[in-house]
Amino acid sequence: MDGNIACFVNGAGLAMATMDLIKLHGGEPENFLDIGAAVTEDVVFSAVRIITSDPRVKFVLINIFGGIVHCATIANGVVNAVNKSGLKVPMVVRLERTNVDAAKLIMKKSGLTILTANNLDEAAAKAGSLCDVS
Repeated sequence: MDGNIACFVNGAGLAMATMDLIKLHGGEPENFLDIGAAVTEDVVFSAVRIITSDPRVKFVLINIFGGIVHCATIANGVVNAVNKSGLKVPMVVRLERTNVDAAKLIMKKSGLTILTANNLDEAAAKAGSLCDVS
C-alpha cells in the first residue's frame, strides 16, 4: 500500500471496511494490523510499535469492535504504548461494545492527545481530513 495511514483493527473484515472508508474520505491506507481476539495490553503495545515503525505512517486509525476483546484493554495498551514510546504520530480511536465507557475514560484521563470517534465513518473522516497524502 502506498498511503500514510496505519490501521489497527480486530478482524479482517473490519480491516477492509476501515481501509475502504479511509479512501472514501480522501485518505490512503499504508498498512493494517489485525490483532485478533486474544489481545493483551502487551500485544497492543507491540502492535502500535509495529505499525508505526514504517516511516511513511503519519497517522494511526484504531478501530476495535469489542466482543471478546475488551475495549479497556485496548485503551490501556494504547496509552501505555504512547507513553513508553513517546509516539508523536497522531491517532484516532474508535471503540465499540465491551467496556467501551471504561476505555473512553482511560483515554480521557491519560492527558494524551488521542482523538476519539463515535463510529467508523467519523473515524475515517478524521483520518482522511487530518492526514495529507501528498
